[in-house]
Amino acid sequence: MTDDFYCEQALNGRTPIQVVAETAHVLAFHHTRPFWPVHIVVVPKRHIPSLVDLGDADISEVHQVLAVVRDIATQVTAEHGAARVLTNLGAYQDSKHLHFHVNSGEPLRHD
Repeated sequence: MTDDFYCEQALNGRTPIQVVAETAHVLAFHHTRPFWPVHIVVVPKRHIPSLVDLGDADISEVHQVLAVVRDIATQVTAEHGAARVLTNLGAYQDSKHLHFHVNSGEPLRHD
């Protein structure tokens, strides 16, 4: 597995994805290996390693990412009655590219 699935696979088209939303700077798509019944990933198109690596120059771009997260979370909540938004850091972050999970439902697996 690579350290950055999003740059190396999803953003360059090597792995097929089902796009939910896209802007000039943000891509949102259904997770390729969902952990919840509803599992959407939102990423900046430019590589940013993680939330703790944000610099002042990244704030505008992250604001755009969060606007997409907000819109998708609003839609998921309206359709399913509830949603979670999360990001992982350090050892919990499998792909070293800032990303947010918008999900709903009980876990599909326990790995």
